[in-house]
Parts: sequence; structure tokens; C-alpha cells
Amino acid sequence: MKKPIFWEKAKKVLASKDKKLGKIINNYPKDFLFSKSDPFYTLARSIVGQQISVKAAQAVWDRFEHKVVKVTPKNTIKMHFNSMKACGLSRQKISYLRSLSMGFINRELKPKKWISYSDEEIIVELIKIRGIGRWTAEMFLIFNLCRPDVFPVDDIGLIRGICNCYNIKYPITKEHAIKISKKWKPYRSVATWYFWKSLDPIPVEY
Repeated sequence: MKKPIFWEKAKKVLASKDKKLGKIINNYPKDFLFSKSDPFYTLARSIVGQQISVKAAQAVWDRFEHKVVKVTPKNTIKMHFNSMKACGLSRQKISYLRSLSMGFINRELKPKKWISYSDEEIIVELIKIRGIGRWTAEMFLIFNLCRPDVFPVDDIGLIRGICNCYNIKYPITKEHAIKISKKWKPYRSVATWYFWKSLDPIPVEY
């Protein structure tokens, strides 16, 4: 597991700009974000995690991964509807996972090109796939591509972590969160990861 090349610099910059965030960072000196590197795995895992708790998402994913054996587009497409349902997946999420699989099989998604794309260009391409919204695309940018300055403002855990850190009444508006986040640029992905970490020492991985 390799840490992103910007990680140590980001920690120093964030801690110097924001003492309260710096305390959280100092609590986890050896931990860092790392990429699973397989785009399909990350996106499928993000779809499973949509709108449910970290704990519930992990339980469903563990069952799915066990049944599918190897998480690939072809294996996912071949998996029977009832087998997927038995893992705890809703009808909607089964449909989304199949759409994602076909997106890879039909080469609608071309991950090799993304290295030269901006964050927004990648989001635009990803949200064309049914079941992938902005939040899922942002999880991909953070957990797979390790992009340094993603701020997933729709993430409940992130907003809760910010409110806890600054002793602000939960929830705050998106506008308020974005305003606060400006001081963490250009390392908002790193700040986000530590806010998640502050809520759960073993945060969800995609």
C-alpha cells in the first residue's frame, strides 16, 4: 500500500492552516489514503454504499464480494438477480451495478484516459452511467484516482465531522461547508479523509 505522493505535504499544510484539523491529523500519524487501483471495484463499492451507513454498506459488500468471488464487470453481469438480492442489495442497486458493468463491457467508460482529465471532466463522464451521481463520482476521484482536492459536500459523514471538529450545530448548509473548506485547498480530499477518520477510526474504503 503506497500513500499518495502529496500526503505528507498535505498533512503539514493543513495542520499549519487549521489547528483543530491538525489535532485530528496528529491522532493518526501512520494512517493514509490508499487506492484499490481497480476502477470497477471502486465504483461498484461506491454504489453499494449509497444512502446507507458505513457498517451496513460493509456487510452488504462483504456478502456480495464473497458470492461474486472476483469483482469484475463480467462476473457481476452473470450473477443471478436473486443471488444479488440475497446479499442485501436493493432492486435499484442491482440495476445500477448492471448498468455500471455494461458501461465497462461496452467501453463507455475508458479509465486509461482519465489520467489527463480534470476532476470535473471525469465526473461528467461517470454520471452518464445510470446509478452514478456526483457523490459516487467524487468517491471515485478520492479513493481510486487519489485526486487531492475533492470536497464531497453531499457526504453526511463529512458534514458531521466538520460540525464535531468546530463544535457547530449539525447540520450546516452546503454553502457554509464550501466556505469553510476554502482554507483546506488544494488538499480538501485529505481534510475530508481525516474528518471521516475522526468519526470512525476504520473509515469505509472504496
